[in-house]
Amino acid sequence: MHPFTKIVLGVFTSSSLLLTGCQQYHKPQQIVTTTPEQSATQPVQETNFALQGKIGVRTPKQSGSAFFTWQQQQDNFDIELSGALGIGKTHIEGTQGQVTLNSAKTGLIHATTPEELLEKATGWQAPITHLVHWVLAQPATPHAQIEKDAQQRPTQFIEDGWTVHLNYNNDASLPNKLILQQQLAEGQENRITMVIQNR
Repeated sequence: MHPFTKIVLGVFTSSSLLLTGCQQYHKPQQIVTTTPEQSATQPVQETNFALQGKIGVRTPKQSGSAFFTWQQQQDNFDIELSGALGIGKTHIEGTQGQVTLNSAKTGLIHATTPEELLEKATGWQAPITHLVHWVLAQPATPHAQIEKDAQQRPTQFIEDGWTVHLNYNNDASLPNKLILQQQLAEGQENRITMVIQNR
């Protein structure tokens, strides 16, 4: 399990951050569904990277944004958030079985799992650990529905109640922007927008 994503997005929602998402046009694309049998034959995906950019969250009750620096080495991560509406720097780090969050607003919070930390910080539960794979243009589960462009790059994932749109700069193989949408009752939604400025 990749712990950091649940925590970082929990911090965004708890800090009432501002979403900076944009509408985008999607032409019809091919939908590919990966079966469990196919997944069993695929190699284990590497999730090592360093990213910088901006992330925003909008829910029916709150919204906001922050700049981030995110270092991921498989299940180990280190994230710095800044510019979050004056709450100061927020530091999130973890390894398997131990995750912590420290900010001027929350103080130091410890938990043994990302789910527990997210619940402590925000009360919000969402299946967002998949973001570790999505930023690498990878499906996170064997039952993902995938749309691809003419270059065979994923442009949309539908997994576990979330629809993820991936945008690319020119011929880049990895996305520079992701928009995650979760439909709620009465036409409302949770929306997460992630702009990757440096890899």
